[in-house]
Amino acid sequence: MKNDKYILLIILQFIVITGILIIDINGHAIGLLKGALLILLFFVTFILLIKRLRFRTRLKHTAVAIRRVSNGNLKTRLLAKDDFLFDEIIFSVNELIEQLEKVQIQSIKSQVARKSLLSSISHDIRTPLTSIIGYIDALRDDIATSEAEKQEYLRILSKKAGNLKELIEEIFDMAKLDADEMPLKEEPLDLAEVARESLIEFLPELKNEHVELHISIPEKNCYVIADRLSLIRIIHNIIKNALKYGKAGKTLGIQIIEKANEYQLLIWDQGPGIPKEDLEFVFERMYRSDQSRSPFSSGSGLGLAIAKALVEKNKGNIWVESIPWVKTTCGFSIPRHNQSN
Repeated sequence: MKNDKYILLIILQFIVITGILIIDINGHAIGLLKGALLILLFFVTFILLIKRLRFRTRLKHTAVAIRRVSNGNLKTRLLAKDDFLFDEIIFSVNELIEQLEKVQIQSIKSQVARKSLLSSISHDIRTPLTSIIGYIDALRDDIATSEAEKQEYLRILSKKAGNLKELIEEIFDMAKLDADEMPLKEEPLDLAEVARESLIEFLPELKNEHVELHISIPEKNCYVIADRLSLIRIIHNIIKNALKYGKAGKTLGIQIIEKANEYQLLIWDQGPGIPKEDLEFVFERMYRSDQSRSPFSSGSGLGLAIAKALVEKNKGNIWVESIPWVKTTCGFSIPRHNQSN
């Protein structure tokens, strides 16, 4: 109340009026005192009127400013003065405008990212589809001159159709993650066992590409709390990315490190690596790692983005470090589960 000048003035006005009434009731016509009180009452009333007019003017300015905000000018800010209660409202409105501005900026970024994503998806679907149609037309028109050439066309068709199917599946997975429609079943898992199982699928490719495998996985159980399918998908996507872009280094490593509250799984290669300025974009959707690692490679650009989303849904963190042609490491952490063997 002590900060509300209007209340103080009204109280003073009430005291003056009460004093005048007491003088009149007692019949002691103290002319000088009564005159002083009337003058004081006049000034208090005048001050209240001026303050009321200023308050109305300030309300109008505030209304105009808020109207500018509602019309999209989120750079508008309301000015605080010396009215404690009114300034509290001003501060709250300014905070709300700042939040709206952040939402608007995020919305613009999302729209730009969405357009870029749709453009990339359209290109990635159209390119293999056009190639598939071309080979089908070639087979239909008997352009292939021998059975071996026909078989080569069919092999290419199968590969491109498989790549297209994989891209569509990854797009659907990303959409499910965005809509939070990919339920997780968290349970105690042995990270070491899951890592070994995940490697098995890649052994033939490692052999064909003459890539040397370095494994540093503890013999003991490494229990974590995570969703099994998510964990397999994360490891699969990171290994696939390392082989796609780092096989030129002829080395692939997988390592599990034990920390106080988590386990870290590191997958590394000795390929072309990623320039420092590109590291922050590696986990972005449709980011082409080949822009920095190999101009001749291809991929959906969603593998590491999906891995990042799944790691975060499992309460972990993911990162990448790179020294070109020395070591490029993609690692993630998962919370530990203290379980007796």
